[in-house]
Amino acid sequence: MAALYEGYTLCGLVPSQNLHSSGIRGIEAERDGDHVLVTDSTRTVTLFKVSDQKPLGSWTVKQGQTLTCSAVYNSQTKEYVSVSDHKVIRIWNEGDILLDKAFKATVTTDIWRVHCVPGGNPVVLFQRGAVRLLDPLLSEPQQRIEEVLVQEETIKWSTTLMADDSQQFVIFVTEQRGDHFLYLQRLNPNTLHRYRLEREEPGLFPLSFSATHRDKHIFLLYLYPNGHVYRSEVSIRGLGADEGSQALPLPRILLLGLPVSEGVLEAATALVLDDAHIAVVGVPHPSAGAGKDYLCIWNTNFQAVQAGKEMSGKIYGQLWTYSNKLFIPHGKTLSVIPYECLMVSLASALGKLKQHKTEVSTAPASVPSWNIILHGEKAQPPRTVETRKTRTSRKSQSVSCLTIDQVLELVKTAPVDEVQKEVEGLLARTDLQGLHPSVGQIASTLVSRSLADPTFYTQRTLVQLVNTQSLCHSVCPDLVLLALERKDYFLCQLCLQFFPDIPEVVTCACLKAFISMPDVDAEKASLEPDSVSFMESLIAKEDDQVGLQNGFSPTAYDEDRSDTLVGSGTVIQTRAEDKEKTSTPSQDICPVSLNKAVLLNEVLMTPYSGTFLLPHLKDLSSQQVILFLRYLQFLYLKYSQDAFLHVSGVRSPTLTQVMDWVSLLLDAHFTVLVMTPEAKGLLLNFHRFVKSQVRLVSELGKIEGGLQELSNLKVKKDVGQYSIEVIELL
Repeated sequence: MAALYEGYTLCGLVPSQNLHSSGIRGIEAERDGDHVLVTDSTRTVTLFKVSDQKPLGSWTVKQGQTLTCSAVYNSQTKEYVSVSDHKVIRIWNEGDILLDKAFKATVTTDIWRVHCVPGGNPVVLFQRGAVRLLDPLLSEPQQRIEEVLVQEETIKWSTTLMADDSQQFVIFVTEQRGDHFLYLQRLNPNTLHRYRLEREEPGLFPLSFSATHRDKHIFLLYLYPNGHVYRSEVSIRGLGADEGSQALPLPRILLLGLPVSEGVLEAATALVLDDAHIAVVGVPHPSAGAGKDYLCIWNTNFQAVQAGKEMSGKIYGQLWTYSNKLFIPHGKTLSVIPYECLMVSLASALGKLKQHKTEVSTAPASVPSWNIILHGEKAQPPRTVETRKTRTSRKSQSVSCLTIDQVLELVKTAPVDEVQKEVEGLLARTDLQGLHPSVGQIASTLVSRSLADPTFYTQRTLVQLVNTQSLCHSVCPDLVLLALERKDYFLCQLCLQFFPDIPEVVTCACLKAFISMPDVDAEKASLEPDSVSFMESLIAKEDDQVGLQNGFSPTAYDEDRSDTLVGSGTVIQTRAEDKEKTSTPSQDICPVSLNKAVLLNEVLMTPYSGTFLLPHLKDLSSQQVILFLRYLQFLYLKYSQDAFLHVSGVRSPTLTQVMDWVSLLLDAHFTVLVMTPEAKGLLLNFHRFVKSQVRLVSELGKIEGGLQELSNLKVKKDVGQYSIEVIELL
């Protein structure tokens, strides 16, 4: 989920006379997340401390000069860099008072922008596409600068990124006669790659661009006036030498279709916040009419607005983000709006997310000694107990020393035994908290190879990866289907237990596979011991309780067989002569085998949304539905008769979950079940179950009313040493 918090004003603005520009050329981060440099569109650079909402310094060029590039901060030299009049590079520090007396150098070609990332060297991007590092350029300012762009090609947007391997990239987008091109300039080694963006509708050009780097890929996000937000992906893993002027096609995917209402967008921006959220300004809020003065955070996974805020005054289509703060000019104000984005799954968004108990890690147990008892802490410190798990981890650590990237490459080609050995060693020697992203990469690579090669399957390794609880269905979407294909029911059980975001279609696929599998295959499966022991005790329990349990009594069950059901104009009578027709197999006998029942229990406990689950349940055949209903009937009867079954810490479906699934199955297949003779007895039985629950609730209501009357009675203060009081409840 995402949230926008109460904002505050950083400074006032002096918009241009035509009100098309906010008067801000750019905002850049300074020494930390609480300091920013604001460059206006004319002459001034101001340093702000964001939390204090006050300027710490301001520098202005002389009258007649103009700043043509937003100022950046060089963290290595603690200096500021900007450009005036397109060709004059200015460098100064916080102690300088007059900008005109600071260092400046004039170059031979117009400059587009100066970029600098934290920990990187400033780079200069010229208007004709050439890129230079700042220090070599200043050593020879009058050097010749080549032209990279062709005629009539102009730069529209640029940025710089630092990859994981400390490779710095300058990224810029150009436009030529309606075509847009993406340039990817890598520094050290110096290579340039050119890509052609797909065209949109005639006359529509991108309004904004945003770029991020993740997992050896650069992602470009761009917004069109018709509200379409596209994402293109470029891999930097295998970038080779220059490709000259050849422009490779750059595929795109439609990430969002934003509401536009009337006309097209004029001043709007889409900015990447994280893998699943983007901030959008200048686009109508879906539920607020045609007004475009909104700042919204969209979740790209769910295609929905998760936070929105109306901004007063004109929106200029400008937006920056640093340290979980959005900087947005509107009207005559530059506002700072803190935000928060949390990664969520569909299950949690719909309120069906399982809540796993967090295991608190405890320190190794200490072995007390007589010295400590007699002499206290001054004695020799106690030795810690070395558990078997610790010894195994240390042993594995000494065996394997491959990096994560080496293990990923090994997984693609090595035999099963070697893959299992290296992955086990990696899991044993690495801190699991730092291993979370790598677990998903390893699992995805294993699943991809297993799907492509029928002879390759590492069951033990996949089980270990799932047991780390660092995986979910979104990270490795084909894992459950692979386990079903290989009939690895133990892995299926673990995925159903640990994955909080399994889609309803996958849940139904598991249900269909579990019901349809032969008992021979089910008995071969080695499942989780606690769940098996629970079902063994449930099946082996003799039905020796005849009292009323949970509103249901076995003796009252037979007495109700003379009841009459009326539905859809049809009267179904269940007198003694119809007993044979409507009878079902003994409800005390589990209709499925032990292991099949264990797997069905996992399906019952899987989070779901009824709206999404119901259509997929209709794919089940009538025989599968009847078998599943008989199993649910078995569970209901056992739960009604054995009140002690739900023991704390035992993983088992609840009575509520059982009845919810009964309702879902009846909703999905009621017409078929009414027309199926074998289901007649089941429907009658479930009708009686509901009657028993209604009777139970009614009796509980009476008890509640009686208790309320007791609580309302006034206690007499003067009660003798001996008294008899009669309370009559009407």
